[in-house]
Amino acid sequence: METSKATELCFPQLLNKSCVKSQRPQFEAMLTYVVLFSISLLSAFLNLLVIISVSHFKQLHTPTNLLILSLAVSDFFMGLLMLFQIMLIDGCWYLGDLMCAVYQYADYVITSTSVGNMVLISVDRYVAICDPLHYSTKITQKRVKIWVSLCWICSVIFQSQILNDVLEQPGRFNSCFGECFIVINYIAGLADLIFSFIAPITLIVVLYMRVFMVAVSQARAMRSHISAVTLQGSVKVTTKKSELKAAGTLGVVVLVFLICLCPYYCVALTGQDNMLNASSAAFVICLYYINACLNPLIYAFFYSWFRKSVKLIATLKILQPNSCDANML
Repeated sequence: METSKATELCFPQLLNKSCVKSQRPQFEAMLTYVVLFSISLLSAFLNLLVIISVSHFKQLHTPTNLLILSLAVSDFFMGLLMLFQIMLIDGCWYLGDLMCAVYQYADYVITSTSVGNMVLISVDRYVAICDPLHYSTKITQKRVKIWVSLCWICSVIFQSQILNDVLEQPGRFNSCFGECFIVINYIAGLADLIFSFIAPITLIVVLYMRVFMVAVSQARAMRSHISAVTLQGSVKVTTKKSELKAAGTLGVVVLVFLICLCPYYCVALTGQDNMLNASSAAFVICLYYINACLNPLIYAFFYSWFRKSVKLIATLKILQPNSCDANML
């Protein structure tokens, strides 16, 4: 009985040409299936709510929310890609070499875009907190749209170059049928390591450390001078408080992003995945994908506009005429 399990193939009809299925306890495999499938559906659904909310309601068309929209789009596709990852739990890929290359390429592009979106969010909060007087002139909707577009375009072009060999000849590195993995040469891997991980993560950390320091000093200043402000000053204080709250909320988003993706990047980019057992690998993958559904939950907890928009969507009031002009703030 153990022999038959040890030689269970992805494609039994191909005999020696087929890959061997990975051996793991049935309960663990089923649990991983259920968890990933649930995360996939939840991620796609929640991020779709964010996309509809920001896109539909005019009052939410702010530069910061446009960045949130771009991040929600990348997280939405990440949720959909998770369905393909489920297929690889038993070590077998049944959709052919071309679809394997497309899946890997899409995964790289979306991950790279998510990192780019986090950088843009960090820059947005840096300007809002550290240079508030010039925020409205430096960070405009038009500029944000341009930067978001460049983020997606650059990710597509950059990953096309990184995965050029894989895209030109899908399956060239496969040793058997049912395998789906990619091999990147040293130079391309180093470039991906620097531009998709080290440089953006370093920039995000530096910017948010600066934001945190300035936010703390502003909070202390507001507390010490709150009793002496005029009516005009009160408006300024309120504005600063809203910016600080946005910085705090998006800071949580960035922190959760780093916690979820750093283990995956460290394993994938150092090539030490062969040192992980099946349980550890499944945990790293689940942590990587679960980030896509956490962001909408963070918005729901911190942003009243998101909770209001979800109610309007759930009650179908969004279908009413002029619903896009509803007061969301």
